[in-house]
Amino acid sequence: MNTFVPKKDDIERKWYVVDAEGQVFGRVASQVASILRGKNKPYYTPNMDTGDYVIIINADKLVFTGKKLDQKVYYHHSGYAGGLKETKYRKLMAEKPEFAIRRAVVGMLPKGPLGRQMAKKLKVYAGPEHEHAAQKPEKYELI
Repeated sequence: MNTFVPKKDDIERKWYVVDAEGQVFGRVASQVASILRGKNKPYYTPNMDTGDYVIIINADKLVFTGKKLDQKVYYHHSGYAGGLKETKYRKLMAEKPEFAIRRAVVGMLPKGPLGRQMAKKLKVYAGPEHEHAAQKPEKYELI
Protein backbone atom coordinates (compact mmCIF):
# COMPACT_ATOMS: atom_id res chain seq x y z
CA MET A 1 0.00 0.00 0.00
CA ASN A 2 1.36 3.42 -0.98
CA THR A 3 0.95 6.71 0.87
CA PHE A 4 -0.90 9.37 -1.13
CA VAL A 5 1.05 12.61 -1.45
CA PRO A 6 -0.81 15.43 -3.22
CA LYS A 7 0.81 17.22 -6.13
CA LYS A 8 0.47 20.94 -6.77
CA ASP A 9 -2.35 20.32 -9.26
CA ASP A 10 -4.28 18.15 -6.77
CA ILE A 11 -4.55 20.90 -4.14
CA GLU A 12 -7.85 22.76 -4.30
CA ARG A 13 -7.72 26.16 -2.62
CA LYS A 14 -10.83 27.91 -1.32
CA TRP A 15 -11.37 31.38 0.08
CA TYR A 16 -12.98 31.75 3.51
CA VAL A 17 -14.27 34.83 5.33
CA VAL A 18 -14.03 34.76 9.12
CA ASP A 19 -16.08 37.36 11.00
CA ALA A 20 -14.11 38.06 14.19
CA GLU A 21 -16.72 40.26 15.84
CA GLY A 22 -17.18 39.17 19.46
CA GLN A 23 -14.79 36.19 19.06
CA VAL A 24 -11.93 35.45 21.46
CA PHE A 25 -8.55 36.58 20.08
CA GLY A 26 -6.50 33.41 20.64
CA ARG A 27 -9.22 31.02 19.52
CA VAL A 28 -9.64 32.88 16.23
CA ALA A 29 -5.86 32.89 15.70
CA SER A 30 -5.44 29.15 16.32
CA GLN A 31 -8.35 28.12 14.10
CA VAL A 32 -7.26 30.42 11.26
CA ALA A 33 -3.70 29.05 11.50
CA SER A 34 -5.11 25.54 11.19
CA ILE A 35 -7.02 26.48 8.00
CA LEU A 36 -3.91 28.17 6.53
CA ARG A 37 -1.87 24.99 7.14
CA GLY A 38 -4.55 22.81 5.55
CA LYS A 39 -5.25 20.69 8.61
CA ASN A 40 -8.97 20.69 7.80
CA LYS A 41 -8.35 18.67 4.61
CA PRO A 42 -8.04 14.91 4.27
CA TYR A 43 -4.82 15.19 2.26
CA TYR A 44 -2.96 17.38 4.78
CA THR A 45 0.80 17.00 4.48
CA PRO A 46 3.06 18.73 7.04
CA ASN A 47 5.81 19.57 4.54
CA MET A 48 3.49 21.09 1.88
CA ASP A 49 1.27 24.13 1.70
CA THR A 50 -2.18 22.55 1.34
CA GLY A 51 -4.11 25.33 3.10
CA ASP A 52 -6.79 27.75 1.99
CA TYR A 53 -6.99 31.54 1.82
CA VAL A 54 -8.52 33.26 4.87
CA ILE A 55 -9.97 36.76 5.12
CA ILE A 56 -10.52 38.05 8.67
CA ILE A 57 -12.96 40.96 8.96
CA ASN A 58 -13.87 43.05 12.03
CA ALA A 59 -10.45 42.48 13.58
CA ASP A 60 -10.96 45.57 15.75
CA LYS A 61 -13.90 43.86 17.51
CA LEU A 62 -11.94 40.86 18.83
CA VAL A 63 -12.36 40.10 22.54
CA PHE A 64 -9.68 39.29 25.11
CA THR A 65 -10.51 37.23 28.19
CA GLY A 66 -9.39 38.19 31.69
CA LYS A 67 -6.98 41.11 32.02
CA LYS A 68 -5.00 40.33 28.87
CA LEU A 69 -5.65 43.74 27.28
CA ASP A 70 -3.65 45.40 30.08
CA GLN A 71 -1.21 42.60 30.95
CA LYS A 72 -0.27 41.18 27.52
CA VAL A 73 2.64 43.09 26.00
CA TYR A 74 4.06 43.24 22.46
CA TYR A 75 7.85 43.67 22.40
CA HIS A 76 10.05 44.73 19.53
CA HIS A 77 13.64 45.97 19.31
CA SER A 78 14.96 48.93 17.36
CA GLY A 79 18.36 47.29 16.86
CA TYR A 80 20.20 49.85 18.99
CA ALA A 81 21.51 49.31 22.52
CA GLY A 82 18.66 49.77 24.99
CA GLY A 83 16.17 49.81 22.13
CA LEU A 84 13.61 47.36 23.50
CA LYS A 85 10.14 48.82 22.95
CA GLU A 86 6.95 47.51 24.55
CA THR A 87 3.30 48.14 23.79
CA LYS A 88 0.27 46.96 25.76
CA TYR A 89 -2.32 45.12 23.71
CA ARG A 90 -5.02 47.70 24.61
CA LYS A 91 -3.04 50.33 22.68
CA LEU A 92 -2.04 47.88 19.92
CA MET A 93 -5.67 46.82 19.34
CA ALA A 94 -6.78 50.47 19.25
CA GLU A 95 -4.14 51.51 16.73
CA LYS A 96 -3.30 48.39 14.64
CA PRO A 97 -5.72 45.47 15.22
CA GLU A 98 -4.76 43.92 11.86
CA PHE A 99 -1.12 43.70 12.95
CA ALA A 100 -2.01 42.10 16.31
CA ILE A 101 -4.06 39.23 14.86
CA ARG A 102 -1.66 38.71 11.94
CA ARG A 103 1.27 38.42 14.36
CA ALA A 104 -0.61 35.88 16.48
CA VAL A 105 -1.56 33.72 13.48
CA VAL A 106 1.88 33.85 11.82
CA GLY A 107 3.46 32.86 15.14
CA MET A 108 1.44 29.62 14.99
CA LEU A 109 2.63 28.72 11.48
CA PRO A 110 5.87 26.86 10.67
CA LYS A 111 9.00 28.97 10.56
CA GLY A 112 10.92 29.32 7.28
CA PRO A 113 9.89 29.48 3.62
CA LEU A 114 6.86 27.20 4.06
CA GLY A 115 5.41 29.35 6.86
CA ARG A 116 6.00 32.55 4.90
CA GLN A 117 4.16 31.05 1.92
CA MET A 118 1.22 30.15 4.17
CA ALA A 119 1.20 33.62 5.77
CA LYS A 120 0.72 35.25 2.36
CA LYS A 121 -2.73 33.64 2.17
CA LEU A 122 -3.95 35.58 5.22
CA LYS A 123 -5.82 38.85 4.64
CA VAL A 124 -6.87 40.90 7.68
CA TYR A 125 -9.19 43.94 7.79
CA ALA A 126 -10.20 46.03 10.81
CA GLY A 127 -13.69 46.77 9.48
CA PRO A 128 -16.45 44.73 7.85
CA GLU A 129 -15.38 45.53 4.26
CA HIS A 130 -12.82 43.58 2.22
CA GLU A 131 -11.68 43.77 -1.40
CA HIS A 132 -11.84 40.08 -2.31
CA ALA A 133 -15.40 39.75 -3.57
CA ALA A 134 -14.13 38.55 -6.96
CA GLN A 135 -12.76 35.38 -5.32
CA LYS A 136 -16.28 34.49 -4.04
CA PRO A 137 -15.20 33.67 -0.47
CA GLU A 138 -17.37 31.37 1.66
CA LYS A 139 -18.38 32.36 5.18
CA TYR A 140 -16.56 30.18 7.71
CA GLU A 141 -18.13 29.62 11.13
CA LEU A 142 -15.54 29.15 13.87
CA ILE A 143 -16.16 26.44 16.43
